[in-house]
Amino acid sequence: MYDVAIIGGGPAGMTAGLYAKRAGLSAIIFEGDAFGGQIVNSHMVDNYPGLPHISGFDLADRFFKQMAEFDIEVVRRRVISLELTGKEKIIKTKKDEYRAKNVILATGAAPRKLGIPGEEKYTGMGISYCATCDGAFYKDKVAAVVGGGNTALDDAIYLANFAKKVYLIHRREKFRGNPSTLEKIKKNEKIEIIAPNEVTALCGEDFLTGIILKDERSLKTDGLFIAIGNEPRNELFKDTVALTEDGYILVDERMKTNLDGVYAAGDVVNKKLRQVITAQNDGAVALSGIMEEL
Repeated sequence: MYDVAIIGGGPAGMTAGLYAKRAGLSAIIFEGDAFGGQIVNSHMVDNYPGLPHISGFDLADRFFKQMAEFDIEVVRRRVISLELTGKEKIIKTKKDEYRAKNVILATGAAPRKLGIPGEEKYTGMGISYCATCDGAFYKDKVAAVVGGGNTALDDAIYLANFAKKVYLIHRREKFRGNPSTLEKIKKNEKIEIIAPNEVTALCGEDFLTGIILKDERSLKTDGLFIAIGNEPRNELFKDTVALTEDGYILVDERMKTNLDGVYAAGDVVNKKLRQVITAQNDGAVALSGIMEEL
């Protein structure tokens, strides 16, 4: 029986594990993919305080090595089911079953993909799903944003602070985002709206160099920012934990869910800003909430 089981090995989960071991708790962390979460796909991270100009992979590696110094038990297998409603929480993998007094759900979220050939190849090599993470790398370059909601509109304005040219591409003529933001975009000489239209193909060798649109136009661009939404990874608990309409976990100020002994942290949580540093904050707060209950 562990004091805390952490589901997910991104920045939130690893931070929670580090804090748990420093607090003298027995802890176990489950990660079926690579430790680090979405950040490992970032070619360069330049907004993490104290560690400028570091790749996402190297940043995640540093987190993992620091966590490992405290000998937290790691299970590198996917969790296939969770039983969270009882006093004892049961975590099952294909091979084993584990029990814990508390669980921290740090399963993260995945950006919604365009689903076109080459998208995975160019991820981190010209394709990004986070303008605030990677926008500064496009100073005096050309960037394109795909999407029609508030995130896409905000990304276009943000990128215009760095890029010499920004294309905003939306499959519909009408945008879903804030009308006042759209008006700012229309007045920005750096931003060109292309709608209705869609990206149908990607160009380049090692790095993205251009895109092809549905109307067969070719655009040269150094970067493509995809802002068509995220999908929280909630499959394991969507029928037991209280979620928003979009599927994100509802938590209180201690990162506690509607279930006793169940906390959440990171990108799977309902919040406005999803960054490495905010995920780490969630992990620390969730662990402190557990400490208050023990």
